[in-house]
Amino acid sequence: MEKTIIMKKHFAIFGVCMVAACTTIGLASTKEGFVEYIGAQKDIFTKGKAERVMSLKSLAGRPGLYGIGPVEGLDGEITIFDGKPYVSKVRQSGKVVEQSHDHSAFFLVWTEQAQWQNIPIPETVKSYVDLQNFVKTQAGAAGIDTGKPFPFRLSGIPAEIKWHINVDRTEGKTITRELFVKSKEPYVTNNEPVDIIGFYSEHHLGVFIAEYAPAIKRDSGLKNAIHLHFVSHADKMTGHIDNITLGAGMTLHLPKP
Repeated sequence: MEKTIIMKKHFAIFGVCMVAACTTIGLASTKEGFVEYIGAQKDIFTKGKAERVMSLKSLAGRPGLYGIGPVEGLDGEITIFDGKPYVSKVRQSGKVVEQSHDHSAFFLVWTEQAQWQNIPIPETVKSYVDLQNFVKTQAGAAGIDTGKPFPFRLSGIPAEIKWHINVDRTEGKTITRELFVKSKEPYVTNNEPVDIIGFYSEHHLGVFIAEYAPAIKRDSGLKNAIHLHFVSHADKMTGHIDNITLGAGMTLHLPKP
């Protein structure tokens, strides 16, 4: 009898462990060009919820890693800059940021780069669209295959950044495109030193590139090809950039082929 009870306890513990393991196992990541990614933004509309696909803990201890994505459950924004995580969330007290790997994403794109080439950004490059075009042109000139996804960085002081943090406003309902747009808290930052990590791709709309960017007019005929996050020098706050006006003296950093 005692042996049977012990065996039942062992099976119960094993079952709990298996359930815990299943909740942390995500999809297989995909490597393409300079980047690696997992999950997709569009999946939240087919599934109706923002399910976890990976934990940030799997990327811990990797200097030179840069990544961006949203927190599972529409509960914040993730930016990894040179191996250091910054996770912003909206709480009753306002926006907060945590520098911890104890978070999970419903999609994530990342790269590991030890060496970058620096390119001064001319003052004629001002807007989001200007930046998108400049990044592609300079990447091509640097020998990067722009037909494949690649990362880039910006440093300096933008004149203005319009950005947001995801915050769940679905009230438990199935996520639709309308509820997804509603579940964002907007902010504006002016003349503040920041580091920006971005990813460029013309072929991953709805994956790690948003199908729609507020900075691009819907009737313009242009497609969004960049995904940008920033980290503030002042308070380490981070978020997703919806629109940007660049400032003088900023620098573009591209990976060395």
